[in-house]
Amino acid sequence: MKWIIPIALLMIVGSLGSALYYMMKDKGGSSRMVQSLMLRIGLSIILFLGILIAHYFGFIEATGVRVGTN
Repeated sequence: MKWIIPIALLMIVGSLGSALYYMMKDKGGSSRMVQSLMLRIGLSIILFLGILIAHYFGFIEATGVRVGTN
């Protein structure tokens, strides 16, 4: 899991970068930007579900940091 999460995050950022590139290059003439953004959304959902499943099966653990306590 130490390698899967950073690789997934890099893929998400790469997809966002390609959408920016297609937005600047195509000037709205094609649907490549929309496809890149849809890929980014799909990767983000898969990453989130993967983290939830990994936590459920014990592959990753919570840090124990309490949120909102003084």
